[in-house]
Amino acid sequence: MNVKPDFSKNANMASTAPAFLSVWDMHAYYGESYIVQGVSFNVHEGEILALLGRNGAGKTSTLRAIARLDNPEVRKGEIWLDHQPLHTMSSYEASTAGLGLVPEDRRIIPGLTVEENLKLAQIAPPIGWSLQRLYELFPRLGERRQQEGVTLSGGEQQMLAIARALARDIKVLLLDEPYEGLAPVIVDEIEKTLSIIKQQGITTILVEQNAVRALKLADRAVILDTGGIVFDGTAAEVLENAELRAEYLAI
Repeated sequence: MNVKPDFSKNANMASTAPAFLSVWDMHAYYGESYIVQGVSFNVHEGEILALLGRNGAGKTSTLRAIARLDNPEVRKGEIWLDHQPLHTMSSYEASTAGLGLVPEDRRIIPGLTVEENLKLAQIAPPIGWSLQRLYELFPRLGERRQQEGVTLSGGEQQMLAIARALARDIKVLLLDEPYEGLAPVIVDEIEKTLSIIKQQGITTILVEQNAVRALKLADRAVILDTGGIVFDGTAAEVLENAELRAEYLAI
C-alpha cells in the first residue's frame, strides 16, 4: 500500500528569534471557496522566505491576504508586522505600515514615465530610498527615467515595480512570481538586487514557480498544499530532500 509522505513534523517550526512578520491561523475565502486554511508562519527581519507549492496551493492568495487586499477575504486569524496588527488594517493602512506588494502583472501606470511612477509612490520626504538611491540600485531605470514605464521590457518593468515598492520605505517586500516570463540573465540581475535589498534589512516573501531558483536565494521555505502548510523550515532542507520536492513541488 502506498503511504503519502508526512512532512508535518517540520511544519510551523518556530525559531527562537523574535518574529518580524507573524501570520497566525489565517483563514481566507473567495466567496464561499475556502482557499487559505489555517496558515501560520513567522518571518524574521532581513530574511528571504520562499512561499512554494503547486498551482492552486494558495500561495498568491496567502500573499494577497497578508497585503490586506479585499480578495481573498480573511475571516479568521491574525497578521502582525513589527508589533502592528495588520489584520485590523485596510490595504492602504498596511502599505503605510510597511508592506510593499509587487503583483504578478506589475501594474505599471500607463502614461507615466519611469520617474513619475516612482515619484507617485514615494513618501515625502523620502527617508531611506531617494530617487538617486533607487537609480543606483537599478541603473537601467536611471537610463530610462523619462521613458514611459509601460514601454519598458518585461525585466525592466519588474525592476520598476520593485523600485516603486521600495520608494515607500517599506519593511517587507511581497513578490508574486517575479521571474515569470523573464530570460535567465534578467532573473540573475533581479536576484542580485534582492540580495542587496536583503543586506539593507528588508524582509522578503517570494512566491515563485521556479522553486529551485527561489530556494537557492531564500533563507527559509514554507510549502503549501491545498491551502495548508506541509513544510516550514530552511531552504537547504528542501533542496536536500528529494522526496519532499517530488511530493509537493514536482521537482
